[in-house]
This record gives sequence, structure tokens and C-alpha cells, in this order.
Amino acid sequence: MSKVITFGEIMLRLAPFNYYRFVQANRFEATYGGGEANVAVSLATLGVDVGYVTKLPNNEIGQSAVNSLRQYGVNTSSIVRGGNRVGIYFLEKGASQRPSKVVYDRAGSAIATALKEEFNWNVIFEGVEWFHFTGITPALGDNVADICLEACKIAKEKNITISCDLNYRKNLWSKKKACEVMSKLMPYVDVCIANEEDAADVFGIKAQGSDIITGKVNHEGYKEVAKKLADKFELKKVAITLRGSISASDNNWAGILYTDNEFFLSKNYLIHIVDRVGGGDSFGAGLIYSFINGFAPEDAIEFAVAASCLKQTIEGDFNFVTVDEVKKLASGDGSGRVQR
Repeated sequence: MSKVITFGEIMLRLAPFNYYRFVQANRFEATYGGGEANVAVSLATLGVDVGYVTKLPNNEIGQSAVNSLRQYGVNTSSIVRGGNRVGIYFLEKGASQRPSKVVYDRAGSAIATALKEEFNWNVIFEGVEWFHFTGITPALGDNVADICLEACKIAKEKNITISCDLNYRKNLWSKKKACEVMSKLMPYVDVCIANEEDAADVFGIKAQGSDIITGKVNHEGYKEVAKKLADKFELKKVAITLRGSISASDNNWAGILYTDNEFFLSKNYLIHIVDRVGGGDSFGAGLIYSFINGFAPEDAIEFAVAASCLKQTIEGDFNFVTVDEVKKLASGDGSGRVQR
């Protein structure tokens, strides 16, 4: 059985060619992606035995979504089949001062109509060491939040490490609802992952001295955020990505890890963005890989940030980088010179 299980919604991604705007587009490229699916593919590419759990319709589009995971080595044997549709998201890639845009068409998707009795977590978690979900999944509906809670309870009974990426999405639920639901789930979580805004949006824990609009990121302020999150929910580890947005095309990128009352700050990368979607998910996958392989905290945060840096140079939601490529960048070789 898989060492790691992730649970969430995989969606059909439709994106105009290159940097075309929606109103210009006369064709869309079809790929698949979604928070926990992105983590699963990233882990599989890094060589981890990983399985993905969701619900998908029993038709050709649902099967295409399954195939998109299987081709990269993700175990899909626990995916429930049923429901009427695969959720869709449309992505318009930004450039320079024009931001990217996402339009969702996911209401009534198969996973959003799922029932608790469709998932036998005792069977799914056989031999599993790690369970990962994000705040996007319980936002899909009270029924899905209940499934998440049941999964967390059973995982905790089996001493499985649980990680959660807060991933607040304002188009799915309000801050009040997010706080209410996530506050019930977080007591089961061991490792919390967040970006610059998530803790403020979900729990009202804000970083002092930062302004994400201007790209100003105060590392000291986020150390306090990490500590407050850890203290509030008795978390073993808190990791936060630190994105300093210069423009849609160029970002500063770093991360911070808080564990055992110590802070570990990664080196900073200046990234020329190819596709930023899935950047946070590849960071989460890098952390999970590092922790299950016994990396020291300072090495874990460097590995995770390097992995997610490389992801943002790759088209699509999924991260296709090897362990050696990540370690090379983390060690300081960011020259980008041709490899022969």
C-alpha cells in the first residue's frame, strides 16, 4: 500500500494558448490538476509510494483524470467512481503587470456530492505513514468537510502523520466559515502549510510589517505567525511560503519552517515565472518528501523551496523534477546552464 495518501478534488484545467486572454481564445489546452493531486504527482515523481483519493464520474472524462495521475505512478485504486461531472477551472496566465485569472466551474462535481460511507478509511490507510489534505477540500461542502474530519480521526487513531495546507479560496467559502470548519480539523494536524495570506484569512493571524501588494515580506512577522499557529493548535511543524511579487512574471520566493521552538529560513530565489499554479503544492510535496526521508529541518525547508522554485518554471499544475535536480538547486547551483 502507499506510504502517503492525499485526498481532494482533481479538476480539468482549460487554458488559452500561451498568454492569450480568455476573450481572445479560440482554443484551450486541456490538462488536469488540483491541490492534493498536484502533491501526489510531485511525490510520485520524487520516488514516493503515493496514492490519491477522490470521487470521479464513471465516464471518459473521469477516466482521463484518473489516467493523468496513473501515468506518473500515482496509485488510484482508492478513487471512488460516481457522480455526474468533473470540476473545471479556466486559467488565463498573467504577464508583467497583468495578473493571472482563474474562473471556476466546479459546482456539483462528483467529489462535492460525495458521501462519508463511500470512503473506507480503515482500508485506505492500511500501511500508510502520511495523510495530506488542503483547505480547498472541506470548502467544497459540509459533506466533504465531514469526510475530511472522519479521515483525520481515523488517521490519528492509526498514528499516521497528518499535514494540511490551509489554501484559503474566497470563491469557495467565507473567512468565517473557513475558520469554523478548519478549527475543527486543525487539532488533528501535525504539519501545517500556509502562504503569506492564509493564516490571516482563516484564523486572523496577521504578519506585521508585510505588504503583499507591494511585494514587501517581513520574515520576522511570519516567524510570529508560525509560532502563533503552532501554539494555537499544538502543531509539530509549521511551514510558510514567502512570495514577494514583483510582477506576474517575476517573484521572490522563499520559505520558513518552525519546529521544536526553532525557525529555519531558506535562501531566496528570484523566479521568472512560467506557470505559478501548483507552486505551493510542490512546496508541500517537497516538505513531505523531506520529512519521511529524515531530513534535518534546515535541509527540509531548502529542499521544499527549491522544488517549488523549479515547479514555477514548468507548464501545468504538476511538478516534474527529480530529487537530484532539486538537491542541485538547493545546494546553490541555480545557474540554469545547459546540462550535457
